Amino acid sequence: MAAEVVSLFLLGLVRTLTGSQARWWGCPPKAEQRIYFANHQSHVDLVMIWAALPKELRHSTRAVAARDYWTKSPFKKWLTSAVFNVIYVSRTREADEDPLEPLIDALHAGDSLILFPEGTRGHADEPQPFKAGLYNLALKFPHIELIPAWIANVQRVMPKGEVVPVPVLCSVTFGAPMLLQDGEDIHVFLQRARSAVLALRDI
Repeated sequence: MAAEVVSLFLLGLVRTLTGSQARWWGCPPKAEQRIYFANHQSHVDLVMIWAALPKELRHSTRAVAARDYWTKSPFKKWLTSAVFNVIYVSRTREADEDPLEPLIDALHAGDSLILFPEGTRGHADEPQPFKAGLYNLALKFPHIELIPAWIANVQRVMPKGEVVPVPVLCSVTFGAPMLLQDGEDIHVFLQRARSAVLALRDI
């Protein structure tokens, strides 16, 4: 009950602060399993893309978040686990640990994912090079659509290093689905995925 109340409060807050415009440019919102991947410039990104999804998709779509940051305090841990139902990943791990294991488990369970393939927040208008995780998931789940997304202006709401949000109009633009091509090289795929995100910037 508390999680549902906080969820509704956060939706209202995000929409008040950002305008929270969702633009489905290349695909309609569908209740089917997908992997959404987006640029990453602020901790608010997670909340923005979650809020941009229709209610019927939010319950089955789980964002991937850094364990060290989002479990730093009991409140952050409760918020991300009870409200957002995120999947935690460790930025430091043991040599034999597979960082994708919890994501693979979630996909096998039928969940959709929200990924930030840069792996860390950036300052630039262009995404940093994508890490291999998106490719490895596409290789293991070739039937799941990959949906690029561009989150605009959110870095001005809460830039890296800031703690107080500022009201700014923001939007999330979802692009056309893509799939890993047969025999596609990892570097070619990751560049194609990054270009698909970047192409949404000026739409």
